[in-house]
Amino acid sequence: MNHDKVFFTKWRPYANMLSKFKKLIKKSHVLDVVSPGDLVAVKLHVGELGNPNYIRPFFVKLIVDMIIEKGGKPFLTDSSTYYLELRSNGYDHYETAIANGFGFAKFLPADGLKGGYYFPVKTNDPLIPEIEVAGALYEADAMIVVSHVKGHPLAGIGGAIKNLGMGGVSKKSKLEQHRLVGMKLDLEKCTACETCVKVCRFGFPRIENEHVVIDDPNCMRCPVCSSACPEGVIKLENKDRICKGLAIAAKAVMDTFDKNKVGFINFAVTLSSICDCGPIQAEIIGPDVGIFAGFSPLSVDAASFRSINFKKLNDMHNTDCWEQVRYIKKLGISGTDQPSMKEI
Repeated sequence: MNHDKVFFTKWRPYANMLSKFKKLIKKSHVLDVVSPGDLVAVKLHVGELGNPNYIRPFFVKLIVDMIIEKGGKPFLTDSSTYYLELRSNGYDHYETAIANGFGFAKFLPADGLKGGYYFPVKTNDPLIPEIEVAGALYEADAMIVVSHVKGHPLAGIGGAIKNLGMGGVSKKSKLEQHRLVGMKLDLEKCTACETCVKVCRFGFPRIENEHVVIDDPNCMRCPVCSSACPEGVIKLENKDRICKGLAIAAKAVMDTFDKNKVGFINFAVTLSSICDCGPIQAEIIGPDVGIFAGFSPLSVDAASFRSINFKKLNDMHNTDCWEQVRYIKKLGISGTDQPSMKEI
């Protein structure tokens, strides 16, 4: 399997994209990672309830059907969220998957009912020395990583690396990645208006002595309070550091699989300004590009990011999405940041 090569099919109006997608799967041989009898994790993001921008279920159903044809035993999976929406536990996550159209296959919460099903994996990286890999991924025989390429307020862009790095680990490991982002409070500007207190569902910000205090170690550095603050008191710094965390975690998940047992499919369509994690419809900021397939998260993301003008999203979110590509390459993952392309 050539980890430096990426296969691509262009998104065309009025075309039968399901038929084109099936051809892409066959020509790319991305399902060759599946052997008869394999328990195959189809790692995806089922979308938060109320968000319409996730990958259309009929594409995922085709993947599932083709895995079954190869003798594999596919299951859809994703880990529970750290934040408090309708995917923060296994029961609600399953219900969301059904509501969003993924009831055609088994959905197994990757980290269990309450997030306690995981296995620790050493990384040898001082930034995050240990990653807790979600149990269903750790125990699977093969994996197909199906990712929606879109904007992200911290990482700039989310693709395959983010899908694995954030979506394939425990709540603790999610928090550790987010805490790589810095936070600075410009207290001279604070008017103690309590806007930040009202918008944080965790209750982390508080007002003391007429100033905001955010010192809880469980704060995940999400941009909700900083975006809501009318005075610009709360500033997130070095946001691209989360990209390094994503790369570390993604490689940890990959390290639990045998070589040539993971395939990647990226959908660079419905290019939203932020991720699919909230119950909102984010702004669409670019045209539908196409679908990418390959055997390396490094190669597939590099090809996908270039196709959608990643600099535009970097400027929008004041970060550097390419850091996740650079760092996972530095970690020694197979693939290249300049993949050869084969259009199908």
